[in-house]
Amino acid sequence: MASASSDYGGGALVPISPESQVAAVYPLHHGLKYPISRLSISWSRGNSLRVSVFASPPSGDSVEDDAGGKVVEVKLGGDGEISDAHWRRIAYDSVSPFALLQSRKNAVSSLSKMSMNSPYDADWWDYIMEYSKDINALLGSQISASVPLIDDPKSVINKGEEPTSLKAAWELLEMFYAENPSHSWLPERFVDWLADYDSLFSGTHPTVHSKLVDFQKDLVNLQVVEDDPKYWEVISSALAVGWLDIVVKMLRLHGSYRFDQLSNRETENGLVEAVAVLISKMPRMRLDQEAGKLGECFKAKPDFVKAWEKWRGQISKLDSSAFWFQCAHQQTREGLRTVYFSLAIHRPLTVGLESMYGLAQKSIQLKPMASAHRLMGLIIGIIGENTEVVLAECSKGFGPWMVAHAMELLTARSDHAEMLLHEERQNLGGISIEELHRLIYAQVLSSHPLTWQIAPIYLISCMKHGMVLLQILLSKQPVQDNQLMLKSIEICRLYELRSITSNIMKIAGVHHWKHGRKGCGVFWLQQARDEYRLNRIAQQLFDSVGKSISDESFKQWEGLIQLLGSDSKTAGGLEFLHKNHFCMFMMEKTTDAARQAVESLISLMKNPSTPQRFYLPLLYDSLKLLNWKDRPLLNVSQTNLLLTKLQDCLWQGFGRIS
Repeated sequence: MASASSDYGGGALVPISPESQVAAVYPLHHGLKYPISRLSISWSRGNSLRVSVFASPPSGDSVEDDAGGKVVEVKLGGDGEISDAHWRRIAYDSVSPFALLQSRKNAVSSLSKMSMNSPYDADWWDYIMEYSKDINALLGSQISASVPLIDDPKSVINKGEEPTSLKAAWELLEMFYAENPSHSWLPERFVDWLADYDSLFSGTHPTVHSKLVDFQKDLVNLQVVEDDPKYWEVISSALAVGWLDIVVKMLRLHGSYRFDQLSNRETENGLVEAVAVLISKMPRMRLDQEAGKLGECFKAKPDFVKAWEKWRGQISKLDSSAFWFQCAHQQTREGLRTVYFSLAIHRPLTVGLESMYGLAQKSIQLKPMASAHRLMGLIIGIIGENTEVVLAECSKGFGPWMVAHAMELLTARSDHAEMLLHEERQNLGGISIEELHRLIYAQVLSSHPLTWQIAPIYLISCMKHGMVLLQILLSKQPVQDNQLMLKSIEICRLYELRSITSNIMKIAGVHHWKHGRKGCGVFWLQQARDEYRLNRIAQQLFDSVGKSISDESFKQWEGLIQLLGSDSKTAGGLEFLHKNHFCMFMMEKTTDAARQAVESLISLMKNPSTPQRFYLPLLYDSLKLLNWKDRPLLNVSQTNLLLTKLQDCLWQGFGRIS
C-alpha cells in the first residue's frame, strides 16, 4: 500500500481537513433489556463492523438467555437499495468490461507513442461508450414504465421497475462524460433522466413525481377534475420539467372531453385542446425521439431555432383568441392561463452547463433542503464541471466500486481531469488518485472470501504498488482449502509469479505433512522443487524403516517411498529403497525373476547413493540368490563384488556375522 505522509493529516493516507469531516450515525439494534456495560468493536467482512454488546443485569434478577450480550454487524455506508449478493454479482460482472477497456487503453497508448497521435480518437470514444453501456446494463434493465394491455384513462403514470440511485448516478456520468454530444442536447437528455429517476428524490423533498402519485390516488374520487386546484398545479409542475406526454394526457382528463359534455362545453373543450396540441408540437433539440413521445425533434440548432420562433408565434396567436372570453368555466380559464403563462415564459432547452449550474445554485438558494439526496451533490458537481466534487460525491454516496469504475468516464474528454487523477502525489506515497482508489477497491474485494479472486484484475492495473500488493494477497491466502489454493496458483501462473507459486506450494506441502497427510505434502513439495525439505523427509524415512529393509516398517512407508523414490534427483538415497523393494519382490518369483533381482542387487551395490548401513541387510537378504536351488545366478565378478562389500562392512564395523 502507498506509504502515508506524516506532513498531511497526521499520517493519514488521504489528508482530510477537520472542517470537512461529518459524523455518520449508524443505528445499533441489539435488543438487550439490561444496561450496556461494555462494547467491543472489530472488523467483519467487507465494509462491516462486528460490535459485541455486553449487558450488565442487576443483581438478584433471573438470568435470561440474552443477559450476557449480543453480537451485531453494522454495515458502513450504503442505504439498503442493493443487497450484498447483488453487490457481489455487480462486482463480478464489471470485471470483464473493466479488463477489456484496460487492454484497449494499453493498445491505444502503445500505438499513440508510435504514431505520435492522441489516444482519444474516434476508436477510443467507441471503447468508452461500449464500456459505459456494459456497466450500465449490469446495474439493471432500462428504466421505463410498463405499458398496460388496456390503457386506463385515469392513469397518469404507469408503475415500472423500481429505480436505484447507483444506476441513476452511472447514467448521469455516462450522459455528461461518456457521450460526446453538443451541450445543446444535454438539457433534453437530462429531462429524460429526470423522468426515470425523479422518484428517487421523493424521500427527501417533494418532487413532481410525488405530486403525480398523490394526485393519481385522489383522481379515483374526483368527479370534476378541473374544479380541483391541485389538477392545474400538477399540470404546471409537469410542464416545467418538460414531461409533455403527462401534461397532454392530464389535459385530456378535462371534463369537457366527456361525451355528455361536448355539446355544452364545445368552446371550453376547443381551448383546452388548442393548448394540448401546442404542447404536443413543442420543438425539442435532441438527437432522437422515442416512439410515442410528444414534441418535434430537431438535431441541428438552426432548424430548431426556426421551428421555435414559429411555435412561439402560434402561442402569441392563441393569446389573442376570443375563446378566452367565451370560456364560461372560471376554473378552466384560470388554470389554462397558468399553463399558458408557463408556455409563454418557457425557454428553449439549449442552455449550456454554465447556465444550468447558475440555475441550480439559484434554485438551491431559493429552496434550501434540510437533507439533500446523495444524487443532488453529484448533479451539482457535474454541471459545475468540478471533478474533485464529482469524485468526492461518488466516493461518499456510492462507495469504492463506483469511484474505481467511473475514473475512465471522468477523464474521457477532460484534460484537466486526466491531469488531476493521473498526477503522482507525494502525500499519497507517490501514486495517483486513480491508483489510490483502485487499491482501495481491491482492498475491499480482498477482505471478502467470495470476491478476493477478482481483486488481482484491479491490482494489476496499478503500476506503482499493484504487483507488490498482489504478491502479498496471494501469499496470505490459506492453503487448507484445496480449491482455494489451486485458484491462487492459477492466478500466479496467469501473471507469471513463479516465486509466489513456489512459496504457496511449499507452504501447502509443510501444512499437509504436519497434519498427517504425508503423500499430499510430498506431492506439493515435489511441485515446488523443494530439495531441502524433501531430503529431510527422505532422511526421516531411512530412520523409520530401520536396519532391515525387509522389516514390517518398510511396508508401512511403502507408498511414500514409492512416491519419493520415483525420481533420484529429488530424494537422493530413497531411490535405493525403491529399487530394493523391486529386488525383494523379484526374489520370491521364478528363476527369470530371480535373474532380474540379481541385476537389481548388483545395481544397488554399485550405486554410490546406497547408504552403507544397508549393505549388511542387503547381503543377508541376497543369500536366497546365492543359494538358488536350480542353478547359480551370480557369476564370479558379481560374487567378488558382494564379498568386497562384505569386507568393507567388517572394516567399518557395521556388524558381525554370527
